[in-house]
Amino acid sequence: MAIETPPPTLGTPCPDFRLPAVDGKSYARDDFAASPVLVVMFICNHCPYVKAVVTKIVRDMNDLARHGVGAIAIMSNDVEAYPDDSFANMKTFAAQNRFTFPYVVDETQSVARAYDAVCTPDFFGFGNDLELQYHGRLDELFQAMTGSPPQKAMNSIGCSIKWKK
Repeated sequence: MAIETPPPTLGTPCPDFRLPAVDGKSYARDDFAASPVLVVMFICNHCPYVKAVVTKIVRDMNDLARHGVGAIAIMSNDVEAYPDDSFANMKTFAAQNRFTFPYVVDETQSVARAYDAVCTPDFFGFGNDLELQYHGRLDELFQAMTGSPPQKAMNSIGCSIKWKK
């Protein structure tokens, strides 16, 4: 079922997090302090919307990294109800798609709630002041994160986050 995000509230502070990653490390928001901007994306392994753009996500995150932009992907779905999104499958998905950014799991779903994330994929771009400067779809993200906000950002659309009951 496709769901669209509500309009963004630009200037919102970037919520903090510390989450375990598929590379065996854990990552926090402040680990990206050296980056001038930070992209936080909510994705999962099974979503057809994510699968349709995963190659472009990796390409764009690699291009943004050359501009000093940090990036992290968060998976917040209920893995009991959606075993395709298990941690083991996250490792496989990240390896198959050659992720060059951390892919972390939000087991409690508290991070997704703090960001008001509602779907996958969902992209949040924070400036060097860690305030929201972009929330929307992948297509306008690169432009927004490299200094020229898009004329009209489109709200994210994708599969709903699978909330625990």
